[in-house]
Amino acid sequence: MSLLPRWEVMTDSSKALAKRTAISLVVLLLAFTLLRALLPWVVLALIGWFVWKSVQRR
Repeated sequence: MSLLPRWEVMTDSSKALAKRTAISLVVLLLAFTLLRALLPWVVLALIGWFVWKSVQRR
């Protein structure tokens, strides 16, 4: 007997929960990948903004 229940014998609510969990994990993975790719650009933009504001004050 397998440790994971088979899809055919799972209840409808169990199937729905498994689908929602899988979709949530995929969305989180995509969000973390996007955040990891964009984080250096966000940091550079913030540094540029602070430099711009300090130059404008002088």
